[in-house]
Amino acid sequence: MSSIEKSKSKDLAISSLICGTKTTDVISAKGHYTFECVGPDGKLKWREEEHNLVVDAGLYYLLGVALKSTTQITSWYLGLYGAAASNNPAAADTMSSHAGWTEITPYSNATRIALTFSSIVGSGIANTTATATFNINSTATVGGAFCTSGSVKAGTTGTLLSAVDFSAPGDRVVASGDTLNVTYSFSISA
Repeated sequence: MSSIEKSKSKDLAISSLICGTKTTDVISAKGHYTFECVGPDGKLKWREEEHNLVVDAGLYYLLGVALKSTTQITSWYLGLYGAAASNNPAAADTMSSHAGWTEITPYSNATRIALTFSSIVGSGIANTTATATFNINSTATVGGAFCTSGSVKAGTTGTLLSAVDFSAPGDRVVASGDTLNVTYSFSISA
Protein backbone atom coordinates (compact mmCIF):
# COMPACT_ATOMS: atom_id res chain seq x y z
CA MET A 1 0.00 0.00 0.00
CA SER A 2 1.26 3.35 -0.85
CA SER A 3 0.67 6.48 1.05
CA ILE A 4 0.10 9.95 -0.31
CA GLU A 5 1.06 12.79 1.87
CA LYS A 6 0.04 16.31 1.19
CA SER A 7 1.11 19.34 3.14
CA LYS A 8 0.41 23.01 2.93
CA SER A 9 2.38 25.71 4.52
CA LYS A 10 1.84 29.44 4.73
CA ASP A 11 4.03 32.12 6.15
CA LEU A 12 2.33 35.28 7.15
CA ALA A 13 4.21 38.33 8.31
CA ILE A 14 2.51 41.58 9.25
CA SER A 15 4.36 44.65 10.35
CA SER A 16 3.55 48.28 10.74
CA LEU A 17 5.49 51.43 11.49
CA ILE A 18 3.90 54.59 12.72
CA CYS A 19 6.11 57.67 12.56
CA GLY A 20 5.68 61.27 13.41
CA THR A 21 2.93 60.94 15.98
CA LYS A 22 4.46 63.47 18.34
CA THR A 23 3.06 66.98 18.00
CA THR A 24 5.59 69.77 18.18
CA ASP A 25 4.55 73.30 19.06
CA VAL A 26 6.66 76.10 17.69
CA ILE A 27 6.53 79.57 19.14
CA SER A 28 7.71 82.45 17.01
CA ALA A 29 8.63 85.97 18.18
CA LYS A 30 8.60 88.51 15.36
CA GLY A 31 9.02 92.22 14.99
CA HIS A 32 8.32 94.58 12.13
CA TYR A 33 9.68 98.08 11.60
CA THR A 34 8.17 100.74 9.34
CA PHE A 35 10.32 103.81 8.63
CA GLU A 36 9.08 107.01 6.99
CA CYS A 37 11.52 109.83 6.31
CA VAL A 38 9.72 113.17 5.88
CA GLY A 39 11.58 116.23 4.60
CA PRO A 40 11.29 119.74 6.03
CA ASP A 41 8.67 120.45 3.33
CA GLY A 42 6.41 117.73 4.77
CA LYS A 43 6.86 115.42 1.77
CA LEU A 44 7.74 111.75 2.13
CA LYS A 45 11.35 111.21 1.00
CA TRP A 46 11.47 107.44 1.48
CA ARG A 47 9.69 104.58 3.19
CA GLU A 48 11.09 101.24 4.35
CA GLU A 49 9.45 98.20 5.93
CA GLU A 50 11.51 95.40 7.41
CA HIS A 51 11.11 92.31 9.58
CA ASN A 52 13.68 92.22 12.34
CA LEU A 53 15.85 89.72 14.13
CA VAL A 54 14.80 89.09 17.74
CA VAL A 55 18.19 88.50 19.34
CA ASP A 56 18.96 85.78 21.90
CA ALA A 57 19.11 88.32 24.76
CA GLY A 58 15.59 89.44 23.85
CA LEU A 59 14.29 85.86 23.72
CA TYR A 60 15.90 85.05 27.10
CA TYR A 61 14.31 88.16 28.59
CA LEU A 62 10.84 87.21 27.27
CA LEU A 63 11.16 83.67 28.63
CA GLY A 64 12.41 84.96 31.97
CA VAL A 65 9.49 87.36 32.42
CA ALA A 66 6.90 84.82 31.28
CA LEU A 67 8.14 81.69 33.03
CA LYS A 68 10.63 82.73 35.72
CA SER A 69 11.04 85.69 38.03
CA THR A 70 12.85 88.10 35.70
CA THR A 71 11.92 91.71 36.43
CA GLN A 72 9.72 93.25 33.75
CA ILE A 73 11.20 96.08 31.69
CA THR A 74 8.55 98.74 31.22
CA SER A 75 10.45 101.24 29.03
CA TRP A 76 11.78 100.44 25.56
CA TYR A 77 13.66 102.69 23.12
CA LEU A 78 14.63 102.78 19.47
CA GLY A 79 18.09 103.63 18.18
CA LEU A 80 19.67 103.89 14.73
CA TYR A 81 22.82 102.40 13.35
CA GLY A 82 24.95 103.53 10.47
CA ALA A 83 25.95 102.41 7.05
CA ALA A 84 28.47 99.73 6.34
CA ALA A 85 28.86 96.86 3.95
CA SER A 86 29.08 94.58 6.98
CA ASN A 87 25.90 95.73 8.77
CA ASN A 88 24.65 92.39 9.91
CA PRO A 89 22.75 91.98 13.18
CA ALA A 90 23.43 88.58 14.73
CA ALA A 91 21.46 86.46 17.20
CA ALA A 92 24.28 86.73 19.76
CA ASP A 93 24.27 90.58 19.72
CA THR A 94 23.82 92.43 23.01
CA MET A 95 23.97 96.14 23.82
CA SER A 96 27.56 95.77 25.01
CA SER A 97 28.68 93.57 22.10
CA HIS A 98 27.40 93.96 18.53
CA ALA A 99 30.29 93.75 16.11
CA GLY A 100 28.05 93.88 13.03
CA TRP A 101 26.79 97.44 13.52
CA THR A 102 27.59 100.81 15.13
CA GLU A 103 25.02 103.22 16.59
CA ILE A 104 24.68 106.70 15.11
CA THR A 105 22.93 109.69 16.70
CA PRO A 106 22.13 112.29 13.99
CA TYR A 107 19.07 113.52 15.90
CA SER A 108 18.38 116.28 18.43
CA ASN A 109 16.27 114.19 20.82
CA ALA A 110 17.99 114.04 24.23
CA THR A 111 17.76 110.23 24.44
CA ARG A 112 16.97 107.31 22.19
CA ILE A 113 13.34 107.49 21.13
CA ALA A 114 10.89 106.02 23.64
CA LEU A 115 8.43 103.40 22.43
CA THR A 116 4.88 103.93 23.67
CA PHE A 117 2.98 100.76 22.91
CA SER A 118 -0.79 100.63 22.44
CA SER A 119 -2.87 97.84 23.95
CA ILE A 120 -2.16 94.23 23.04
CA VAL A 121 -4.34 93.15 20.13
CA GLY A 122 -4.48 89.42 19.40
CA SER A 123 -0.90 88.23 19.81
CA GLY A 124 0.77 91.54 19.02
CA ILE A 125 1.59 95.01 20.25
CA ALA A 126 2.73 98.16 18.40
CA ASN A 127 3.35 101.87 18.82
CA THR A 128 0.86 102.77 16.08
CA THR A 129 -0.85 105.50 18.12
CA ALA A 130 2.46 107.10 19.19
CA THR A 131 4.99 106.79 16.37
CA ALA A 132 8.62 107.18 17.47
CA THR A 133 9.99 110.38 15.92
CA PHE A 134 13.69 111.09 15.34
CA ASN A 135 14.28 114.83 14.77
CA ILE A 136 17.22 114.69 12.38
CA ASN A 137 19.81 117.46 12.87
CA SER A 138 22.67 116.33 10.61
CA THR A 139 23.16 114.43 7.38
CA ALA A 140 23.83 110.74 7.95
CA THR A 141 23.41 107.37 6.32
CA VAL A 142 21.15 104.98 8.21
CA GLY A 143 21.66 101.24 7.78
CA GLY A 144 19.12 99.99 10.31
CA ALA A 145 17.65 100.27 13.79
CA PHE A 146 17.37 98.44 17.08
CA CYS A 147 15.08 98.15 20.11
CA THR A 148 16.61 98.27 23.60
CA SER A 149 15.77 99.01 27.22
CA GLY A 150 18.65 101.52 27.44
CA SER A 151 17.72 105.15 26.80
CA VAL A 152 21.21 106.71 26.61
CA LYS A 153 22.28 107.66 23.09
CA ALA A 154 25.37 105.60 22.16
CA GLY A 155 25.08 103.76 25.50
CA THR A 156 26.09 100.12 25.89
CA THR A 157 23.81 99.05 28.74
CA GLY A 158 20.30 97.64 28.72
CA THR A 159 18.63 94.65 27.13
CA LEU A 160 18.73 94.42 23.34
CA LEU A 161 15.43 93.03 22.06
CA SER A 162 15.82 93.25 18.30
CA ALA A 163 17.75 94.73 15.40
CA VAL A 164 16.89 95.29 11.75
CA ASP A 165 19.01 95.98 8.69
CA PHE A 166 17.62 97.65 5.57
CA SER A 167 17.38 95.28 2.64
CA ALA A 168 17.81 96.36 -1.01
CA PRO A 169 18.31 99.12 -1.93
CA GLY A 170 20.01 99.20 1.47
CA ASP A 171 21.29 102.18 3.41
CA ARG A 172 19.19 105.37 3.41
CA VAL A 173 20.20 109.01 3.78
CA VAL A 174 18.67 111.45 6.28
CA ALA A 175 19.42 115.19 6.30
CA SER A 176 19.14 118.02 8.79
CA GLY A 177 15.50 119.08 9.10
CA ASP A 178 14.13 115.62 8.23
CA THR A 179 11.86 113.69 10.55
CA LEU A 180 12.27 109.93 10.71
CA ASN A 181 9.08 108.31 11.99
CA VAL A 182 9.31 104.69 13.09
CA THR A 183 6.51 102.28 13.91
CA TYR A 184 7.49 99.07 15.64
CA SER A 185 5.20 96.08 16.05
CA PHE A 186 5.98 92.89 17.91
CA SER A 187 4.05 89.62 17.98
CA ILE A 188 4.28 86.12 19.38
CA SER A 189 2.54 83.24 17.66
CA ALA A 190 2.33 79.46 18.01
